[in-house]
Amino acid sequence: MKPRWIIKEQLGSQQARCSVRHLLQQQWSLPSRLVHYLRIRRQVLINGDYRNMNEPVAPGEQVTLKFVGDEFRTPTSNYQPTSSPMLDILFENRDLLVVNKPAGQKTHPNQPLETGTLMNDVAGYLEGSSAAAYMVHRIDQATSGAVIVAKNPVVVPILDHYIAAGKIHRRYVAVVEGTFAQKGGRFNWPIGFNPTDQRKRCVNGLKAKPAVTDYQVLQTSDNLSLVQLQLQTGRTHQIRVHLAHSGHPIVGDPLYNGQPNSRMLLHGIAQQLIVPFKKTLREIYAPLPNYFPPALVKYDQKES
Repeated sequence: MKPRWIIKEQLGSQQARCSVRHLLQQQWSLPSRLVHYLRIRRQVLINGDYRNMNEPVAPGEQVTLKFVGDEFRTPTSNYQPTSSPMLDILFENRDLLVVNKPAGQKTHPNQPLETGTLMNDVAGYLEGSSAAAYMVHRIDQATSGAVIVAKNPVVVPILDHYIAAGKIHRRYVAVVEGTFAQKGGRFNWPIGFNPTDQRKRCVNGLKAKPAVTDYQVLQTSDNLSLVQLQLQTGRTHQIRVHLAHSGHPIVGDPLYNGQPNSRMLLHGIAQQLIVPFKKTLREIYAPLPNYFPPALVKYDQKES
């Protein structure tokens, strides 16, 4: 079978001598299912030749991985491509993109032929190339900021593993009502379903699960605060629920703040990323939208 995806990597001079299996599973975080197919189909090549999983690899060698498609649970990307996509691309390499999603745009379609979402835009941007759009994670429609999108199905389980292990995450900033008694702290309230509104979540709601959010106050002005937030868990609407429960709802939050505002002031300002196969750590910054209050955003985003 002709391969649909080919990954070629040159091992660096600092590569530790190890087995092919260790390289694939432990160093590159490929799931055992993919390693199994590479082995039985002899589709892992070292310097152009198949090498047994227990044999060693050495610095400077070239590793080639070939995949035909049935190794993946979702091999084909079916997003309808946007004809003239408008993307704010923050980072791109062979395997993925980090894109600055605007507030008001959905991350992905909810119906098969739905268009206008971020994933449709990425599909349009990649149309005509050998890559396609594969979703890794999402952020709420009303939230802006950095989002990772995979360009092939090979890196999706790798990125899923990094996210589940807490090795890559996003840093947020929000403008909230009121001022805090402390400059930083932790919200540690379980979050579950709201029993009266299926759209919403609430602290100690139905089927509540542990939820932890760290916060740091960056600026205050006119009874508003600019807060930096770091998720330690990934519950639906976690930041929005925790801030509302603390008495400091996000300005413009259509679900958890009754005060009207044209936009919700929550933004994913930095996306930490471990680059697949390279294992290098990068932090990608998404500039704050210009509608955030100027009096609150005079700080160095990269140093916060």
